[in-house]
Amino acid sequence: MAGDQVPDFDVVILAGGQAARMNGADKPSLEVGGVPLLVLVARAAAAAGARQVIVVGPERGGAVGPGLAAVAARLGGGLVTVRESPPGGGPVPALRRGLDAASAPWVALVAADLPFLTGPWLVALLALARSSGRPGAVLADDGQRPQWLAGCWQAGPLRAALSGYPGTSLGGLLRPLEPARLSPGAWQQPWLDCDDPAQLAAARAAYLARADLAGAADLAGAADLDGEA
Repeated sequence: MAGDQVPDFDVVILAGGQAARMNGADKPSLEVGGVPLLVLVARAAAAAGARQVIVVGPERGGAVGPGLAAVAARLGGGLVTVRESPPGGGPVPALRRGLDAASAPWVALVAADLPFLTGPWLVALLALARSSGRPGAVLADDGQRPQWLAGCWQAGPLRAALSGYPGTSLGGLLRPLEPARLSPGAWQQPWLDCDDPAQLAAARAAYLARADLAGAADLAGAADLDGEA
């Protein structure tokens, strides 16, 4: 395999949490930029070149179903939805169930509420994990804290760690693996999640601000072209 080639990898999206801080709303179905959060994350996986996407959580209707179907059509291995046991049992049982459905040598483990995660960030995590010689790599926030639900891992070491792990903390499972850390610029925030209404509102505002900047850049580019005509 060429050094700059993206390895075969599956993506496990944890989407079964109870989201108590969202006042009972189904968090993965909430929208940023008019698209459900879960669909945004699945699109990032497809854009990165994932072989298969595994959503761990309940089947969802509304805009999520058609959005995931469109993503599935872009994936060589398709998209499956599986359920952890017990349902809503937390990230460790969810990861265990997701890994059961994965077969690629690399696995991206991500949350379902990362509106600014994109394909290039997943590719960058894979590249860092491979070049570092460590079993994985995770994003770090602007305080350099590791984001355990935004990372890429070798499937073998991850399964080995899970097999003997009796705890319920995802950090307790992954921290001893000592993954490499990727620290994006604070303004990019691919690690930004939406755990409560305030964070969701902040993400929506950030999306609109980025859209405004993109629109201004497009207008400036058009003006430059007009000036050259």
